[in-house]
Amino acid sequence: MSIMGRISFSCLFPASWHFSLSSQVLPRLLIPSIRQLLFISLVVCLIGLLYLLLVAGKGHVSWITKENHFHRHLARVTDIDATDTTNPNLNYGLVVDCGSSGSRVFVYCWPRHNGNPHELLDIRQMRDQNRKPVVMKIKPGISELAKTPEKASDYIYPLLSFAAQHIPKHKHQETPLYVLCTAGMRILPENQQEALLEDLRTDIPVHFNFLFSDSHVEVISGKQEGVYAWIGINFVLGRFDHVHNDGEAVVEVHVPGGDQQEMLLRKRTTGVLDMGGVSTQIAYEVPKTEEIAKNLLAEFNLGCDVHRTEHVYRVYVSTFLGYGGNAARQRYEENLIRNTAARNRLLDQHIGETVESPLLDPCLPTDLQDEIGPPTQHLYLRGTGDFDQCRQILQPFLNRTNDTQTSLNGVYQPAIDYSNSQFYGFSEFYYCMEDVLRMGGDYNASKYAKAATSYCATQWKILRERFESGLYASHADLHRLKYQCFKSAWMYEVLHTGFSFPTNYKNLKTALLVYDKEVQWTLGAILYRTRFLPLRDIQQESLKGAHSHWRHSFSFVNNHYLFLACFFIVLLSIILYLRRLRRIHRRTAQHCTPSSVPWLEEGLGSPTILINL
Repeated sequence: MSIMGRISFSCLFPASWHFSLSSQVLPRLLIPSIRQLLFISLVVCLIGLLYLLLVAGKGHVSWITKENHFHRHLARVTDIDATDTTNPNLNYGLVVDCGSSGSRVFVYCWPRHNGNPHELLDIRQMRDQNRKPVVMKIKPGISELAKTPEKASDYIYPLLSFAAQHIPKHKHQETPLYVLCTAGMRILPENQQEALLEDLRTDIPVHFNFLFSDSHVEVISGKQEGVYAWIGINFVLGRFDHVHNDGEAVVEVHVPGGDQQEMLLRKRTTGVLDMGGVSTQIAYEVPKTEEIAKNLLAEFNLGCDVHRTEHVYRVYVSTFLGYGGNAARQRYEENLIRNTAARNRLLDQHIGETVESPLLDPCLPTDLQDEIGPPTQHLYLRGTGDFDQCRQILQPFLNRTNDTQTSLNGVYQPAIDYSNSQFYGFSEFYYCMEDVLRMGGDYNASKYAKAATSYCATQWKILRERFESGLYASHADLHRLKYQCFKSAWMYEVLHTGFSFPTNYKNLKTALLVYDKEVQWTLGAILYRTRFLPLRDIQQESLKGAHSHWRHSFSFVNNHYLFLACFFIVLLSIILYLRRLRRIHRRTAQHCTPSSVPWLEEGLGSPTILINL
C-alpha cells in the first residue's frame, strides 16, 4: 500500500516487510551537503598524505639512499676521468711512502663532505689531464741517507714539487701532507731514524705551504701498515658503507666499549692475505671481543665522531718476517746445505758435491738442475717434482706449535668464522696461481693442488718449451718457472697449515688489482688520518638551520609536492563549484512558491512512487 508524498519499499520474499521514506529526506541522502563533501575530502587527503610519507616515502628514501651509496661506490671504483682542479669544493691530500727501495708520492682528492656523520670522506686518487694517477717515484730509499741525514729534505723535494704542481696553489695551505716511512727505515738505529725525520720536519715547511706538522712525518710499524692496507681495500670494496642490500653478507659485531650484549649488524668486511718476497701478512676484522687477543688487536674509529660506534673496528694484524716466498726458499736452501754437509760427513758420502751425484729436491720441477750455496759449500740439485712430498718437507719451516689458535711461528690467531668470512690474497698468493698455472681469481684448494702437482711433475725441458711459446703470463720469467713448484707448495702450507684455513674454504679471491686498480696502503692511511675533517663540514651544515635539515631529510618528496599541490587545486575547484551550485539553488528556491508546483495547482494528489523488491 502507498501513501501520498512518500516512497514505499516492500518485499514479499523471503519474508514480508516494507518501509517508506519521506520526499524531504531523500534529497539529503542522495545529495550530501558541502560540509560533508569537505569533511570526506579532508579525511581522504590526510590518509593519502600519511600513506605517502610513512609508506611510499620510507621505501623511496631507502631506495634513494641505497642508490646514492651504489653510485658513490661505482664512481669510486670506475673513476678514470681527469680531476677537475677548478672545482672549489674539491679538497686534496698527500702521502709520501718512503719504502726500502724508493719513495713515492700519492695525491688524493675528495669532494666536500655531505654533512652526514654516518658517512666517510669519498677519497679518490687524483688523475692528471691524461687521466693517469698523479704518482711519482724516486730511487733509492731514504734509508740510504742514514749517514747524511741533512740531505733528506733535498731527497724528498722533487716529490713534493711534483705534487705541488698538480694541486691549485690556493689549496696548498689546507692540503694535509703525511710522510710515512716503512721497512727500510725500521731497520735503522733509532738515532739515525730521528736525524732523518728531524731534517724533514725542519725544512719541508720552509719550501712548501702544505698543512704539515711534526706528527705528520714518522716511521710506521708493520702493524700500522697492515691496518692501512686493510682499510684501503675495504674502502674500495665499499665495505664501510653501512647501507646494505638484500642478500649482501652481513656480520654481527660487538660494539667496542659498550655492553657485551649490544650488537651491531653491518656489512661483512674483507680479510687480507699478502705474501711478499720477505714477509707474509694477515689482517682481518674480529667482530667479537676476545679478552686474550686484546693486546694483539688494532682498535680504531674511522668516523669523525668519537661517540659513534658504527665505524669502530677491531682488526687483527700480524706480520711474519722470513715467511715470504723468497725468504722461505732461502731458509730451505740453507737447511739443505747444512743437513747435507752433516750427513756427508757422518756417512762419508759426497751427495750434491758434483753434477753427477746431485741432491734430489722434490720442490723443483722434474729433471731441473740447479746450484745453490756459496762457493765453499756449493750444492748441486736435481728436481724430482713431487708436490706432496715438498709440502711435507716444508711443514717444519712454519714453526707451528701444538697450541690451539696459533699460526705461523706460534703466534696467537683469533678465531675466524670460515662460514661467514671473505679474504683477498695479494702478491705471491696471486702470482702462484696466475703467472704459470693461469687460475688466478677464486681459490679452490683441490683444483689448485691438482694443477700444482701436474706442473711439478712436468719435465723441465717441456716447461721451457711452453715458456718460449708464450703460454705463461707475460711477466713470468725463468726464475718464476724454476721456483713455481716450491712457492706453490709454500703458499698451500702457509694458508692451510699455518693459518688453518680449511681445504674446502670457498671465499678466498686471489688478485693483483681491486676493480682493475692497485690499492695502496697509503689510501687507508689518508682515510684514517683525515677522519676528523668532516666535522668542519658537519658544523657548517648544522648552521643552515632546521629548514635545511628538513630539506635534506625529506628531499625525496620534492616531486610529490607538485602532485599534492595539483591535487589540492583540483579539490578546491570542485568545492568552489559545488558552493556556486548551492547559491544558485538557494536563489531559485527563494523565487519559487507552493502554487508554482503544477500538480498542486491542478488539484492532483501527491504522486505515489511504488518500488517492489
